[in-house]
Amino acid sequence: MKHTLKRQLRRLAAARPYQIAAASAAALVLATTTGALLNGADEAPAAQRASAAVAAELRSDAGIASLSEQQPTTPAADSPTASSPTAGAPAAKKAANPDLTRKPTPPKPPSSKVLDYDYQAQTTFYYCGPAATRNALSATGIERGQDDLATQLGTTEMGTNSAEDTTRVLNAVVKGNPYKTTMFPTAPRPAQMDRLQADIVRAITDGRGVVANIVGDAVDTDGGWHSFGGGHYIAVVGYRDQGRTVKIADSANPAVPSYWITTIDLANWITSRGYSA
Repeated sequence: MKHTLKRQLRRLAAARPYQIAAASAAALVLATTTGALLNGADEAPAAQRASAAVAAELRSDAGIASLSEQQPTTPAADSPTASSPTAGAPAAKKAANPDLTRKPTPPKPPSSKVLDYDYQAQTTFYYCGPAATRNALSATGIERGQDDLATQLGTTEMGTNSAEDTTRVLNAVVKGNPYKTTMFPTAPRPAQMDRLQADIVRAITDGRGVVANIVGDAVDTDGGWHSFGGGHYIAVVGYRDQGRTVKIADSANPAVPSYWITTIDLANWITSRGYSA
């Protein structure tokens, strides 16, 4: 009888944990009743003790306690489970909140730059406008003939009218219409000189030559004297010292195809005229 009961209890131990307590109680009742019938009322306590011992052994084997033996445990004060659920875990970093409306800072232009251009002297005495426009375009890799540009500019023996014309033709050839006209009807003020410097640096940095309509005299950084009393067009193809000095491609004299001049002197040379940058 004892062995039969033990086998039944082992079979019940394989059941789900929440069934164990009920199964154990049922087994104890069965054992008590059966023992009383076989051995009499005076042997019931012994059968009960034997059945309880077997049930305890099975619970011990299964690692499960009865409901009366299951006592709630209080975690120790220094136990990680005693603190908040996130105790011991690294603090979550707050998500960055980038300003999506902020534009990235553009890179700083180089302190000096000279474009790779293809110089050409003007083919007639009044073709300075077409020649300067052609030299500026060559720096962007665009080749145009002086005659073709003269037609677009409306150039005659009286020359090319103004910087408005060079701007119009440059934008007709260069994608994006990047050129704008700036006029100096009177002697430029310091703020206008600063703007000329910034315009030249920006254009050269972008790989574009500048065309300026000048009149009068100017002296280059090597002491060379350049005089155009009736007006003239030149191309600006480089700068140095953050744009304080600029390189001129001058189509007037192939013997002196280029020279450097200060931006202040160039600004004064443009007085009453304008430039395309």
